[in-house]
Amino acid sequence: MKKRFYKNASVEEVEGGFTVALDGRAVKTPAKKALLIASEKLAEAVASEWRAQEDDIRHESMPMMRFLCTALDRVIPQRAEVVGETVKFAETDLLCYRAQQPQELARRQADSWQPLLDWAESHYGAALNTTTGLTAIAQDEASLALLSAAVDAENDLTLTGLHVATAASGSLIVALALLERKITAEQAWAVSHIDERWQLERWGEDEELSERLEGLRREISAAGKFLALSR
Repeated sequence: MKKRFYKNASVEEVEGGFTVALDGRAVKTPAKKALLIASEKLAEAVASEWRAQEDDIRHESMPMMRFLCTALDRVIPQRAEVVGETVKFAETDLLCYRAQQPQELARRQADSWQPLLDWAESHYGAALNTTTGLTAIAQDEASLALLSAAVDAENDLTLTGLHVATAASGSLIVALALLERKITAEQAWAVSHIDERWQLERWGEDEELSERLEGLRREISAAGKFLALSR
């Protein structure tokens, strides 16, 4: 763990946008790229994370910085691949696979998931099939193409946030609903982890599962903040 080596973190205006400087020296990404940020609000959020560091620099406490570096170092150079990875979640989207039993779990899934699928069909024209079986079902290619076009239309930073939210929730539809502010980050976490929360209710505390869920909660919350700042 690296010790804090700077006194001040500031936002500086540069050609093409803003950057973050530590004691006047511009921060770079792990790939040594300039930290060029189009949004002043996002730049300020990154600077705030640097200011919040104490004796040690804890990178896990700096999600805005992490997502921004991911955008610059990976998403921009490999944009088509990241779009493909993100949209691929829709082929087996969490919201499309329902339980038959217990009835209470099935009811919770339907009550939380079907309105989001209905919204996606209304908003994007993309209807997704659902099943109560374990076997993977095929999704309509036209619907997947519409979702792909919607994802690809976003800027590089928003695409990064969408990729993070999709991976953390297991659902492209949940991530898109978060982006469009159909749901909050807390709601995105809750609807995407109904099964695990049901398991905790039914079988009692599981420390490992609870820790994993809390980590996903933080990740989705951070992704929601990044999405709000990236558009």
